Amino acid sequence: MPAGGKPTVRSRRLGATLKRLRINACLDQEHAAQAVDCSTAKISRIESGAVSARIGDVRVLLDLYGVEDEAERRRLEQLARDSNKRGWWLNFDWITKEAGFTDFVTLETDASYIRTWQPLFIPGLLQTDDYLRTLLSSGLTVHSPESVEEVLAVRRVRRGLIEEDGARFAAIIWEPALTAPMPSAKVHREQLLHILHVAQRQNVQVQVLPMAEWRAAHLSSHFVMLSFGPEPAPEAVAYDTSTSTVLVEDLAEMAAHARIFEALSAAALTPDQSLAFVRKALASIPESEKEAE
Repeated sequence: MPAGGKPTVRSRRLGATLKRLRINACLDQEHAAQAVDCSTAKISRIESGAVSARIGDVRVLLDLYGVEDEAERRRLEQLARDSNKRGWWLNFDWITKEAGFTDFVTLETDASYIRTWQPLFIPGLLQTDDYLRTLLSSGLTVHSPESVEEVLAVRRVRRGLIEEDGARFAAIIWEPALTAPMPSAKVHREQLLHILHVAQRQNVQVQVLPMAEWRAAHLSSHFVMLSFGPEPAPEAVAYDTSTSTVLVEDLAEMAAHARIFEALSAAALTPDQSLAFVRKALASIPESEKEAE
């Protein structure tokens, strides 16, 4: 049984992938059960994520389903190893209290591609500590100094996911999120400088959607699209509400979000043009922007 006595997001991902591979191979659960010498009920529980598949069973099933791609086999074997592994995020109590956020952080940690559209805020993985502090202090919820530091500590770990040679990261940001005055000119400047710095990495791409591209900007509210294999085909989409993080794994929904992201990318400035835009925005931050005390 996965940790906690219920399916984990990793065991669900592994089970769903094994089920898809079995169906593609035109085999039923009885064939799979015979191959690993277990009951069809166990295969059903593996495919639902209710139990974690052993690495040896995963290898047998991949042989049965004709999966020869070594990278894909290694990825699924690693997923089996990690299904019950304690995540670093469980060291932070507030994460487990945020509905859906534990599953999102698990997926984000495992992702090979992270693509995000943000019309209102700087994307989370690009936020500086001071920008995040400003957001937290501007909300209706009153945060204790201890909880703020914990949120910042989590964000620092998450930012490490897109260090050089990390996950491939693509962000599209609507112009107002970058240019609208912030409570502190210093925070504003440091945030734009940070974006310019991170965007130099080979695995990071930042695009700015100009203000004039109103139609494209209203194709969708914000979202994060995640992929886990060598190809960027989306396998999960996430977005925040005021109280929770919602995860979408429906194939039609993911395909729709992929089309939206492509349309946004086509309407946005190129990466080089976008960095030039950010530099110009940085230079134009007025000294008169109100400094927060």
